[in-house]
Amino acid sequence: MTKLVKAMIAVAVVWAMLPVAAQTVKVDSGIPEYSRTSGVSGKLNSVGSDTLNNLMTLWAEEFQKQYPNVKIQVEGKGSTTAPPALIEGTAQIGPMSRAMKAKEIDDFEKAFGYKPTAIRVAIDALAVYVHKDNPIDKMTMAEVDAVFSHTRKCGSADSIDTWGDAGLGNAWAPRPISLYGRNSASGTYGFFKKVALCKGDFRETVKEQPGSASVVQGITEDTYGIGYSGIGYKTSGVKTLALAKTPDGPYFGTDPETVLSGKYPLSRYLYVYINKKPNEPLDPLVREFLTYVLSQGGQSVVVRDGYLPVSQKLMAQELAKLQ
Repeated sequence: MTKLVKAMIAVAVVWAMLPVAAQTVKVDSGIPEYSRTSGVSGKLNSVGSDTLNNLMTLWAEEFQKQYPNVKIQVEGKGSTTAPPALIEGTAQIGPMSRAMKAKEIDDFEKAFGYKPTAIRVAIDALAVYVHKDNPIDKMTMAEVDAVFSHTRKCGSADSIDTWGDAGLGNAWAPRPISLYGRNSASGTYGFFKKVALCKGDFRETVKEQPGSASVVQGITEDTYGIGYSGIGYKTSGVKTLALAKTPDGPYFGTDPETVLSGKYPLSRYLYVYINKKPNEPLDPLVREFLTYVLSQGGQSVVVRDGYLPVSQKLMAQELAKLQ
C-alpha cells in the first residue's frame, strides 16, 4: 500500500467520523470572516452550559490563535450556573442551552438595574437517542413524555415502561426501558421538561448524568437505553428518533435541513448571555470574542462540532446587540 493510498484512507476515516452536520452544512456566505483588531487583551471567564462546553473550548482555542496573550477559562457545569456567575462577576460570559427564566432575569435586573443581553450563537436539535441496534426509529411527543415522565401531561393515557409498550416485539417486548437524562442544573434538562414533558415531572428512575456526553455514552453501553442530549454529541453507538406531534405524523428527524426549517419539535437556540450596560461600550475582549463567534470562522466551528450555524440575518441582529 502506497503512502498516497494510506493518506487517502486516513482522510476518509476522519471524514466518516465527523458529525453529519459537519459533512453537509455550510455557513451562510453572507457572514464575514473575522478581522483581528488591536487593543484586545486580558482574561475571559465563561461559566455555564455543559452542552456548549465543547463549542466554548473550540472557540477559545481559535480565538487565542488570533490573540495569544488572551487567557480564556471555560467551565461547563450547567446552564443554571451562568446567571449567578454573571451577577457575581465571576464570569463575563454565560453560555446557556436554554433562555433565561423570568426569575433569573429578575435577579440580574435587581443587581444591575437592567436586563442581561442574550446572544444567539448556534442552533441545536435536542435529540432523543437510543442504542444503534434498537429497531425503533420514531415516537410521538406524547410517547416520549410517557417514557420519561410519570405525570404524562402531554396526553398519553398509559405509561410506557417496556419496549413492548413502545411497539417493539419479539425479544425486545419484555425488556424494561432504561432512562438516561441530565441533572436539574442543566439547561437541557429544563428545556426537555418544558417542551417534551409539557412541564411535567421526570420519573425517579431516570439516571441523571453530569454531562451531555455521559448520556450518550450510557446509551451506547446499554442496549435497552433511551435518553436526550444535544445533537453535537451524537456518536456511531447511538441513533436519533424521528418525532411527531400526533401518531398520524408527519415525523421529523434531526437532519440539518429539517432542524433549520423549525419542523423538528425539539429545535432550540444556544445562547451566550453577557452583562452589557445600556448605551455604554462593551468590554473590548467580550465584544471581539463574540464578534469572532458570529463570524465565518466561528460559525465554521459550530458546524465542526455538530451543531447548526446561524443565518446572516440572525448574525446581524446579534452583532447589533454588541454595539
